[in-house]
Amino acid sequence: MSRVSGLQLLGMLWLFSWMVVTEADSPIYKDPRQPVAVRIKDLMSRMKLEEKIGQMAQLDRLSATPEIMRTYSIGSVLSGGGSTPLPDATAKDWIDMINGFQKGSMSSRLGIPMIYGIDAVHGHNNVYNATIFPHNVGLGATRDPDLVKRIGAATALEARATGIPYVFAPCIAVCRDPRWGRCYESYSEDPKVVREMTEIIPGLQGDIPSNSRRGVPYVIPKNKVAACAKHFVGDGGTTKGANENNTAIDRHGLLSIHMPAYVDSVIKGVSTVMVSYSSWNGERMHANRELIMGFLKGTLKFKGFVISDWQGIDKLTSTPHANYTYSVQAGILAGIDMVMVPYNHTEFIDDLTLLVKKNVIPMDRIDDAVERILLVKFNLGLFENPMADLSFANELGSQGHRDLAREAVRKSLVLLKNGKNESEPLLPLPKKASKILVAGTHADNLGYQCGGWTINWQGFSGNNDTRGTTILAAIRATVDPTTDVVFQEDPSKQFVEENNFSYAIVVVGEPPYAETAGDSTDLTMKFPGPSIISNVCGGSVKCVVVVISGRPIVLEPYLDSVDALVAAWLPGSEGQGVADVLFGDFGFIGKLPRTWFKSVDQLPMNNGDAHYDPLFPFDFGLKTGASNGSVERSTSDGAVPRPCALALLVSAVVCFWVSNVESSLGFR
Repeated sequence: MSRVSGLQLLGMLWLFSWMVVTEADSPIYKDPRQPVAVRIKDLMSRMKLEEKIGQMAQLDRLSATPEIMRTYSIGSVLSGGGSTPLPDATAKDWIDMINGFQKGSMSSRLGIPMIYGIDAVHGHNNVYNATIFPHNVGLGATRDPDLVKRIGAATALEARATGIPYVFAPCIAVCRDPRWGRCYESYSEDPKVVREMTEIIPGLQGDIPSNSRRGVPYVIPKNKVAACAKHFVGDGGTTKGANENNTAIDRHGLLSIHMPAYVDSVIKGVSTVMVSYSSWNGERMHANRELIMGFLKGTLKFKGFVISDWQGIDKLTSTPHANYTYSVQAGILAGIDMVMVPYNHTEFIDDLTLLVKKNVIPMDRIDDAVERILLVKFNLGLFENPMADLSFANELGSQGHRDLAREAVRKSLVLLKNGKNESEPLLPLPKKASKILVAGTHADNLGYQCGGWTINWQGFSGNNDTRGTTILAAIRATVDPTTDVVFQEDPSKQFVEENNFSYAIVVVGEPPYAETAGDSTDLTMKFPGPSIISNVCGGSVKCVVVVISGRPIVLEPYLDSVDALVAAWLPGSEGQGVADVLFGDFGFIGKLPRTWFKSVDQLPMNNGDAHYDPLFPFDFGLKTGASNGSVERSTSDGAVPRPCALALLVSAVVCFWVSNVESSLGFR
């Protein structure tokens, strides 16, 4: 054993004493060995009122700076639709920006990390080169909760690739009227289907630990993100599908149609819930204390944080922002914990501070909000690892994720018609033919096939804004090398008849849109879609029409002229999945997640309605086999995976639960 000199011994004693003093001086909230509840209590005891209120504010990246983050202890930053650090920003560009904000937060008095959030509603859709999955309406057509869970896991990895730990997804609206401009964000008109698709939450966040308490968000691994169930509640039931409007429905209807997916989400440990712009029987949801504080936080015992929508509290007055102090008061007292401000942080902070000092808003309401926000931050490990890095950069738009998206596209396609008579089906198409025609506005347009909420809020047109495979490119890659593929977006009848095509593929549908811009009273396809169908399918050439849309649109006038008809929804970046099924490498297995109406005069019309007379009913979908023997398996057929068994158990008691909840709240 070597001899220790007196000087060495003195040095060791000094180091030991320094460690003891440092540990004694180190705040409990910074000690990862302590229980989260203890850490939250310690941090709360150290926070000033202004720091607590700062945690309740979320700013858009355009109005945030490191200095603002430090000075006001801002709790969160977000990217609104299309809000990016640079055009075609890389993972490193995103991480550098986010770490800049985080450095500001970490340099504040208490060093409370901020949480960065983004809309990732069909993949990491704001980001260049990310995998764009089918929108929710298409995923609803798959009836495959396991697939949706895997998509959640892939989305989480791609978000983490850019340093983002929090996504505003999933949307669990139950769209009851396709005139609504957000209907494609809804999995189905049927609450049972929407409930099954809440399996995306453990995909995003990781499986809930076996010892986790109901309603309590749990520790989230580094390769996962905090999820957000939205928009609470009834956003899909507004009159005539008008966005942000009024849902006129009795309490039983609200609880049995629009609420069940929130019950499942809370049970699965969702970290946050976003409030809807809409109203319920005339009362704005952002001010509905009964449903937010009473039902969500009380009856369901949700312990995560409740966040407003973009300028959601501003819209509590008939003229937005007309009386902001009132809006702050009403929203916070209703139970909103974090406000998506997103620009004028000083006005929000000043108004809320004044309301607390005047005892209009009690301090325990502020404490409740901040404790919930801190719980999610601790669960994400932000206090131990606040800075993002490039560990997951290779996951962004990875081939594995694109293959998963391609699988999702295949399973989402719904075959509505196959042949003008049953004995002569057109699909699957032969790969080897002398010459084929591809036509339509959506055949060679990546932006159109991705839809809204892609790169920009309202989406884009063309093939340059991100990376993917158009349907035309997919067709060319699939057919035999000897097959001549001719593309004309809008061919004349004469051109079609003179060229002796073996068959034609027409791809038409809706342009991209998001939110109110997508509200529609006529639900017609984009011009000149109808004339393209007439020119191509009205003669002797056999044709299949592929409809790219976020919802059912008017099709009855064209039905007789087409040989085959496919609902492809908004398939996203991997158009190869469409060709996989058209040419028989895989069979059609999708089922309609929504009723396909004959005319808009019938709307709203949902499965089970007394006046139900659809063009194609809910759950409809013709099947085809794969010409090469490949079988696309969906968990809706055969054995039900374990997560779905839990959902079925919940389904068995939901009616009992609804009646008991109504009784306990005095509902009649």
